[in-house]
Amino acid sequence: MTLQKMANVTPSSRQIQWQQLEFYGFIHFGLNTFTDKEWGDGTDSPALFQPKNLDVRQWVRSMKAAGMKGAILTAKHHDGFCLWPSQYTDYSVAAAPYQDGQGDIVREFSEACQAESFKFGIYLSPWDRNHPTYGQGKAYNTYFLNQLEELLTQYGDVFEVWFDGACGEGENGQVQTYDWEAYYQLIRRLQPQAVISVCGPDVRWVGNEGGHSRANEWSVVPKSLQDNEKIAADSQQEADGSTMKLFDSADEDLGSRERLFSYDGELVWYPAELNVSIRPGWFYHSTEDEEVRSLDNLWSIYKQSVGNNCTFLLNIPPNPDGLFADPDVQRLENLGRQINEFYKRNIIDQAKIEWSSEAVSVDMEELRQLSLDGQPWRPSPEDETPNIQLTFAEKQALHTVILREYIPAGQQIEHIEIRTVIDGQEYILAEARSIGYQKFIEFPTVQTDNLTIAIKQYRSTIAISAVGIIADK
Repeated sequence: MTLQKMANVTPSSRQIQWQQLEFYGFIHFGLNTFTDKEWGDGTDSPALFQPKNLDVRQWVRSMKAAGMKGAILTAKHHDGFCLWPSQYTDYSVAAAPYQDGQGDIVREFSEACQAESFKFGIYLSPWDRNHPTYGQGKAYNTYFLNQLEELLTQYGDVFEVWFDGACGEGENGQVQTYDWEAYYQLIRRLQPQAVISVCGPDVRWVGNEGGHSRANEWSVVPKSLQDNEKIAADSQQEADGSTMKLFDSADEDLGSRERLFSYDGELVWYPAELNVSIRPGWFYHSTEDEEVRSLDNLWSIYKQSVGNNCTFLLNIPPNPDGLFADPDVQRLENLGRQINEFYKRNIIDQAKIEWSSEAVSVDMEELRQLSLDGQPWRPSPEDETPNIQLTFAEKQALHTVILREYIPAGQQIEHIEIRTVIDGQEYILAEARSIGYQKFIEFPTVQTDNLTIAIKQYRSTIAISAVGIIADK
């Protein structure tokens, strides 16, 4: 694999729009909410589904308070119970007491999202423990496609379709073979701007549900990773006569030049999504009211995702009343304040900026807002030591540099150093090996009036779209 091949891989427009959302929610709500289960078996009665005070606007407003820009609703989990009145099954809200069988949670939520200028996404579990055709091949795939079409045509724009690879046995031990390509084709036809995530070609799973990302998250990775979550057995096979190495979603290094040099397969733009739940479970359990993630923990995950070339998908499960519980609401509000305070301390507009080559006209407000809309800085090809120098009129207590690459031009930067000079002595404060859409490069707080962002290694023409510098109060 050559550096040029690595450099030439770029995102689709749908991937760029998705990446710019940065932070969005996951809603697990259904029969499991009322049975206190995580995985229902498809036999629980729809009569149990009776949220007394359902308020989807409360969900949306709470998520917006945290800084989220959209949310994915579990329209159907593994138990097969549908939150919309699907015409293809009786196992849905149409058979529930809620609104005398006239309810449609998917519609309520999608309309709330539209009213709040909030993006709407769906999770439809391919595994269905209720439907009799599960495990019968084409018959079940037809059923699944019919349900997917309902969701993609009746509820407005969808920003993300989220699939997992759960595939249990049906009746008599039958295992269903999912027709992934047919699912993808339908989504592309009906919602062309929706990304397909995890078991899909647009967005990859970060590799765990513990809130951890890699030190270096690469968006340019082997195409084989697109199959890891849906056909794990196949994705572990080494091609005959190939020097291709095995890649796994949990590997620490998925895209460095050292890892990819020995790979001779196809590369794709396949960025990471980090998903966790605000509680130990994905569905609501009253016993977990005291186990909501701490603000410090959520802020750490935010930095490891939004600040590390990932998006952050945070699950908040409504309770049986149909509301986010008070501990979750409070934590979301606090997280939103923490995020806002962090960005308010971006003092890039107080810095004098010197680019090592190809002087650019910078809109300081655009730069301060970390906008991707302006002209990126591209150093001259003759610039052997590309760097950005920031100087301040007086010393500042600095601790984080924010960088964004102009990802329509790919992911190019492979090594950056953050330096400062104090009393004539130069210090390296921090290093980073990958940037991508956005990277928070942290270092111990230092009192200084200067920083240099030195780009030490890259694949092809650098394009930096935004720079920020965070100071203590």
